[in-house]
Amino acid sequence: MALALFDLDNTLLAGDSEHAWGEFLIEIGAVDEETFRAENDRLYDEYLAGTLDIYESIRFQLGPLMEHSPDMLRRWHEEFMNSRIEPMITPAAVDLVEKHRAAVDELAIITASNSFVTRPIADRFGVPTLLAVELERVDGRYTGRVLGTPTFQEGKVLRLQEWIKSNGLGLEGSHFYSDSHNDLPLLELVDHPVTVDPDPVLRAHAKAAGWPILSLHDAN
Repeated sequence: MALALFDLDNTLLAGDSEHAWGEFLIEIGAVDEETFRAENDRLYDEYLAGTLDIYESIRFQLGPLMEHSPDMLRRWHEEFMNSRIEPMITPAAVDLVEKHRAAVDELAIITASNSFVTRPIADRFGVPTLLAVELERVDGRYTGRVLGTPTFQEGKVLRLQEWIKSNGLGLEGSHFYSDSHNDLPLLELVDHPVTVDPDPVLRAHAKAAGWPILSLHDAN
């Protein structure tokens, strides 16, 4: 048994879940369209450029979560899954996860997005382990605080190493699938780095390093 690690946004999903959540909140009138979209787009562009301040992004994402009840957030997320996430899930992405499941690999999704947005998506893929940005809750409500190290850039490596140690696992034979140059620290750590519809920086690195380049998003 080996580890099969998957990035989520623009890897298993043909899109970005946190950015899509922001667009969903605009669509249902939960936030101010003009100001929220401008900030949502700015932070996403900074993520793509590799210049994102992850704590600034988390503070932005936490705003609507802190303002609404757990029941309201749950109902919204169910609608979000149906309207925004399901169209991002391609047969090729499902097949990739199932290939590793059939090989009895240890499956984990590791994402820089927060666990509120991504836990139901991991459940949809049937992946039991989710390493994501963890948000503190008290009596079911979000407090605005982050738990532990955010899973972003080198933070993914730190959180993965903590999880491996606590579960008695290792990296021998491990795979990691990602689209983003932000994930180079983790891609360089595993035995089998695989790029998925990579961004231009990661594509150039993959070609130079001889890493596989896979597409999961050609057909939806």
